[in-house]
Amino acid sequence: MRAIEIQKPGGPEVLRLCERPLPVAKEGEVRIRVHAAGINRPDVFQRMGSYAPPPGTTDIPGLEVAGEIIDGDMAASGFKIGDMVCALVQGGGYAEYVTAPVEQVLPVPHGLSPLEAASLPETFFTVWSNVFDRAGLGKGETLLVQGGTSGIGVTAIQLARALGHRVFATAGSDEKARACEALGAARGINYRTEDFAAVVRELTGDTGVDVILDMVGGDYLPREINCLADDGRIAIIALLGGAKGTLDMGQVLRRRLTVTGSTLRPRSVAFKGAIARRLREKVWPLIEAGDIKPVIYESFPLEQAAKAHELMESSHHVGKIMLQVL
Repeated sequence: MRAIEIQKPGGPEVLRLCERPLPVAKEGEVRIRVHAAGINRPDVFQRMGSYAPPPGTTDIPGLEVAGEIIDGDMAASGFKIGDMVCALVQGGGYAEYVTAPVEQVLPVPHGLSPLEAASLPETFFTVWSNVFDRAGLGKGETLLVQGGTSGIGVTAIQLARALGHRVFATAGSDEKARACEALGAARGINYRTEDFAAVVRELTGDTGVDVILDMVGGDYLPREINCLADDGRIAIIALLGGAKGTLDMGQVLRRRLTVTGSTLRPRSVAFKGAIARRLREKVWPLIEAGDIKPVIYESFPLEQAAKAHELMESSHHVGKIMLQVL
């Protein structure tokens, strides 16, 4: 099969089209003929040599796909050969075939193309796990999304808004701030020209937000503490601004604040399978009703994976960057 491999750690140019043996589905897995795959920030980190795949995982990058089940272990799953599905995978998505634990496989939502469906798994699993399960965003609560025009950001804005929450989002330009508002944010905040903490305090009547989804870390942490409501929670999922920040423990104690974080890739199949079931029950109907829509900025053929990574690193996009495989 054709696949994209990382020749050595480096820039986008180290991504190379190659021929690899077909993967073989193990017990509890299905093999998928890939129609499309998503590009995600962890793929970039893996290419640069700073995010190694878990032990036993293929070195081929790619964490989400959509395509056709061609064989595998489908016992009691409800799937059959020929079904069009999307899946969260440990790696191997940048290829014509991939294997996936059947627990992490979901049907393509009605009305979506394989390209659109392939844009869903990584961001929806991540947002649901961190915003709703870990940070516990509850009825009537508010959410601040850092990086609102990223793949994670457009998912978090739409999902929280569809479930009835008031959402604020930061972005790197006025144009991107308006894009966040078009997706359902009550206010997009240009972090280059505005103090997001001051804006959030003003917009919430000096109460603050209940949950912050943070992909930045670093010096954002003290400002985020300052714009949290009492009993507020910060869920950290990436450290684009650095791994170290200052934490005001006095505020944490007095106002009962929670700072937490997680990474999805190392978690167990059972953990991810539980998320998949909640997504199918609670989120897939919203997608099929048109309340949440995939946001795809640009797609590239498989052999142009390097160009897709160049775009990802430019941060010029709004939404997902995709690979068209079939």
